[in-house]
Amino acid sequence: MIYPDRGAAGRALGGMLEHLRAADPLLLGLPRGGVPVAVAVHDVIGGELDILLVRKLGVPWQPELAMGAIGEDGVRVLNHDVMRHTGVTPEQLAEIEDMERAELERRRLVLRAEPPIPLKDRTVVIVDDGMATGATVAVGCEIAYLHEPRRVIVAVPVSSAEALHRVRSFCDQVVCPLVPRFLGGVGGAYRDFHQLTDAEVVELLHPTEPPDVSEPR
Repeated sequence: MIYPDRGAAGRALGGMLEHLRAADPLLLGLPRGGVPVAVAVHDVIGGELDILLVRKLGVPWQPELAMGAIGEDGVRVLNHDVMRHTGVTPEQLAEIEDMERAELERRRLVLRAEPPIPLKDRTVVIVDDGMATGATVAVGCEIAYLHEPRRVIVAVPVSSAEALHRVRSFCDQVVCPLVPRFLGGVGGAYRDFHQLTDAEVVELLHPTEPPDVSEPR
């Protein structure tokens, strides 16, 4: 199965989350790619919509391979298997982490128009466009639990089997309709997997009000 784009993937995912409608869920999209998926899920099941800021710590010579991830509130999760396999040094990890923390702060300033919606006692659904290693989503779960939600659900359109297994230990439930036998990369599950800009994300989260087209008096 190939999704046309992230919006279509979100609508398909939303169909699997209809049972959450009555819980008034709080949907947290992981910028950038998880935001259009979360917006589409929100269109299907309602609830509230916000973002959860997380940054992947990519292997220096293979940035798409996550050796860990960081998020708001100073949380960090490391994928020790990847670090052992690639031979990343502590100095290289520190350099990447410093760079990603700077980007995390930049995105907070650009993407957050208002304070985060409180998670306490809410059914929280963390949404991304897919999981290859699961590191980014795992740290998102850890951040969410700091705020005492009722439960945390991870919802993604596609995942590797390994990431699915890993993330299950970080949350109450994982919902994923597509788990291919081999996932070369999340983008392989989409026809349109373009890199979103900050402007696209801001527009998705805070749509511009349509102009007044009322007839003149």
